[in-house]
Amino acid sequence: MEAGIGVMGTKLGMMSFFDSSGAVIPVTVVGFREGNIVTQVKTELTDGYNSVQVGYRRVRDRKLTKPEMGHLEKSGIIPLRHLQEFRLQSVDGFEPNQRLSVEELFKEGDLVDVSGTTIGKGFQGGIKRHHFKRGLMTHGSKSHRQLGSIGAGTTPGHVYKGKKMPGRMGGTKTKIRKLKIVKIDNELNVVMVNGAVPGKPGNLLRITPAKIVGKNIPKN
Repeated sequence: MEAGIGVMGTKLGMMSFFDSSGAVIPVTVVGFREGNIVTQVKTELTDGYNSVQVGYRRVRDRKLTKPEMGHLEKSGIIPLRHLQEFRLQSVDGFEPNQRLSVEELFKEGDLVDVSGTTIGKGFQGGIKRHHFKRGLMTHGSKSHRQLGSIGAGTTPGHVYKGKKMPGRMGGTKTKIRKLKIVKIDNELNVVMVNGAVPGKPGNLLRITPAKIVGKNIPKN
């Protein structure tokens, strides 16, 4: 359950922002291509839950499959690459083909949750993946960056599930919570968010109002 309707954007990169007092704030610049259009409204009567499906980033017709095109043409919507749902407590006031603008949903100073896919780093060892310490590099040590013992032999006689070991690192969906919106530039159609967000420039981001229990979402 989201605290409110959100939008999708594209990570453009990071920069330094000077506030009114002259302090330097590291910000991530998020741009918005054509899209953020309501493609479907789901209700408890039709689908069993309330949600708003939003489309982002216009593409050519041939980039989509026939089922995807049929889904969008049903509401007379332009071809869009990304479709995501925002599950809400109420969907009153939303209708298909409705455009969502950032300046109407957010304002400077708001806290937001930003989701995205982290940068994939391939197969990595325990030191880089889990911040293990390395062994001695001198005094005859034969263990430098090896993982070391992973369990006893007789009891339990196997390696426990979830053991931190070398493996694939990155490339996973991650959410950074409660980031502050520093600046909204309507001319450039960008939003500056305090801090870092997942992924590299060009990555798809999902921006929603930050969940604050008791304020915008119920305690239960």
